[in-house]
Amino acid sequence: MAKQDYYDILGIDKNASPAEIKKAYRKMAIKYHPDKNPGDKEAEEMFKTAADAYEVLSDPDKKARYDQYGHAAFEQAGGYGGGHHMNMEDIFSQFGDIFGGAFGGGFSGFGGGQRQRVVKGSNLRIRVKLTLEEIANGVEKKVKVKRKVQAPGVSYKTCSSCNGSGQVTRITNTILGRMQTSSTCTACGGAGQSIDKKPSGSDAHGLIAKEETVSIKIPAGVVDGMQLKVSGKGNEAPGHGIAGDLLVAITEQEHPTLQREGDNLHYDLYVSLTDAVLGASKEIDTVTGKVRIKVDPGVQSGKILRLRGKGIPSINGYSKGDLLVHVNVWTPKTLSKEQKAFFESMKDNEHFEPKPESSDKSFFEKVKDMFS
Repeated sequence: MAKQDYYDILGIDKNASPAEIKKAYRKMAIKYHPDKNPGDKEAEEMFKTAADAYEVLSDPDKKARYDQYGHAAFEQAGGYGGGHHMNMEDIFSQFGDIFGGAFGGGFSGFGGGQRQRVVKGSNLRIRVKLTLEEIANGVEKKVKVKRKVQAPGVSYKTCSSCNGSGQVTRITNTILGRMQTSSTCTACGGAGQSIDKKPSGSDAHGLIAKEETVSIKIPAGVVDGMQLKVSGKGNEAPGHGIAGDLLVAITEQEHPTLQREGDNLHYDLYVSLTDAVLGASKEIDTVTGKVRIKVDPGVQSGKILRLRGKGIPSINGYSKGDLLVHVNVWTPKTLSKEQKAFFESMKDNEHFEPKPESSDKSFFEKVKDMFS
């Protein structure tokens, strides 16, 4: 099923300012907050959907990629790097401050009572190099990642400073009356737990470094510099926290014969003067293997042969680029006496005089065709 446009979800246009995006999200989040709609699954889905939209549109980098590629910009192994339906703890931990005092002190979560802040582990970043063939066809890559995980045998206890809430509440008497403020507990960092038993070799948070093989499904059509996200494959958090994410930056390797321009590919085909006059069958490279193409007799240097659908699939999956074959007639620099005599005799031959036809397009027309 097609995913709803993020701008439509928040009821804003693409030119909305960061303040307008935040205001629109806050309005929706308060309307569909679980505390106002207990047991309402539809409201809960709307609450998550709004958070998905805000997660992307509030981040300049993600917003730019979404504006260019839509939801497909975040496709990767196991879901999306934006618009993947964040869980409730993610939403509250990332965007809880947006609600301000709309619900009193802290947020209650799903069943009432004080909501414990969930700590998220730090993200990891890696770079993956892809060939043009891998980009054209999509690929699954297995990479080794060294991430922090909870050490075997580690145990945690409820933080005595905040009693497990992750927040410390203070009441101050002012001329306007009593004011209540909440802040993150400095003793546990907001996790609501402190370390109880720390195994040998683990750090102060009970974590150890462990190498793990992670499988990454990379969709066809990615571009150099694009970043994908594998949820939950970053560093783990202590206690009952959630793991961070693995951010995968794409690097496109240079191809020996093909050049990429968006979804289109370019190939320089050099033919001899003899082949240009008599015609020939030539083998060329494509991202799906070699193919043979026909060069017609009398082909002109600069002729562009378009092989439709032999380019790169669009990242949104709706179309596929073309392979543009540029014909270059190779003129010999040295000739034997016999060869030179032959061409000397052809100087005044009418068949060797340039006679451009209407089908022989100018350089600027060819460039225009390339982008049409």
